[in-house]
Amino acid sequence: MDKIDRKILAELERDAKQPLVALSETIGLSKTPCWARVQELERSGAILGYHAELSPPALGLVVTAYIEVVIESSRRAEFEEAAIRSPVVIECLTMAGAADYMIKIHCRDVAQLDSILRYDLTLLPGVQHTKTTICLKSIKTGGSLAEAAAALAAQ
Repeated sequence: MDKIDRKILAELERDAKQPLVALSETIGLSKTPCWARVQELERSGAILGYHAELSPPALGLVVTAYIEVVIESSRRAEFEEAAIRSPVVIECLTMAGAADYMIKIHCRDVAQLDSILRYDLTLLPGVQHTKTTICLKSIKTGGSLAEAAAALAAQ
């Protein structure tokens, strides 16, 4: 991946809906080589897909919670499959440290969070213990992976 690929990724990350002509002009390539690079970035897995970023508060989801989960180690596969299937789980990550997993959810209010914890998440296979942290205010979300990769490559 070279500097031009990183510029393409940064531009698409900023605005994935921009027309190819605008992208190629911004990058400084003609349309055909720019399109070929985008296709190669898709094939290589650098671009995973294109999507709309939704606002949780606009959808009535004003509480964001992070739940640390400790599970029985023999039930990891079952737990992960259940987490993937759960529509309330926005993210599920394996962790190093005291917890086995970190789950992110959005919900309407604390009462709904309580319900999700009691009747959804704690009933996932193998769950032994959870610890919930509620986000009070988002300071930064949706940081640029392209900018982070460029900054780290320069170090």
